[in-house]
Amino acid sequence: MFSDLTASALLDREVTPSRGEEPRAPSAGAGPHALATVFRAVAPRAVAVGAAAVVPAMLLGLWQLSADREWVSTLVLPPPAVVLETFRGLWADGTILANLHVSAVRVAKGFAIGTASGLLVGGTLGLSTTFRAYVRPTFMSMYQVNVLAWIPLLILVFGIDEPLKTAVITWSTALPVTINTMQGIAGIPCKWFELARVSQLGRGEVVSRIVIPAALPSLFTGVRSGLGAAWMSLVVVELVASSEGVGFMVVWGRQLFQLDVVLAAIVVIGLVGLSLDLVLSGLERRLRRWHRAAF
Repeated sequence: MFSDLTASALLDREVTPSRGEEPRAPSAGAGPHALATVFRAVAPRAVAVGAAAVVPAMLLGLWQLSADREWVSTLVLPPPAVVLETFRGLWADGTILANLHVSAVRVAKGFAIGTASGLLVGGTLGLSTTFRAYVRPTFMSMYQVNVLAWIPLLILVFGIDEPLKTAVITWSTALPVTINTMQGIAGIPCKWFELARVSQLGRGEVVSRIVIPAALPSLFTGVRSGLGAAWMSLVVVELVASSEGVGFMVVWGRQLFQLDVVLAAIVVIGLVGLSLDLVLSGLERRLRRWHRAAF
């Protein structure tokens, strides 16, 4: 006990200096130890970022080499510097931001409707075995058909204006959301529902306390896939029938035979899609950590 008290007193003396005594400087080993901790935390991310940058750097170098050696005509494949200058010009005059705003509004509208529809239909398919037996085969067969195949039919129904874009984005979003929602709910163990019946829980309590927490990772995966599908289908429908938007920028550059505009628009589309995926990936990792801690 005496040794414990002595050690405690010594620790207190080191932490709290007495009156008139100047605070002691931290030991020499504290700095390297802190740097090592920071390095261990940052190193994996730096390695991941470096690995992800290898392929783009190689493609960019090959692109520049092709322009220098004139393997492909610069009219067909402009050099990276020309595309960068075009990108700066389109950004400065507001062309990129204006078209991005139009596309973002379209995606937001279709994604919201598609997500709500997918959660509703997928939840019904997951909870009702009877409904699933009747509807699932037909739905899965429709799921195998690419959205491009539906566009001619949708044009006949909605025309080529904004309702067409909303319908295509909604359909593309609803499919993965429905599938993942159905699978997440159908995969919940039956014993959990039996326990809910024994506990005399109402339907609302079953959904809020069992269904949503248990199926949440699958639901989020569906939402993430739905957002990616919404962005890709937006570009497709803007290529087919649109007079504004980032997809239209590609058509506009092709019609004017300005391949630098086409490539600049492709870069914008790719960067926006990557940003959306990175944001949702971060949210999904946080959600999975919370889900493991909760269960």
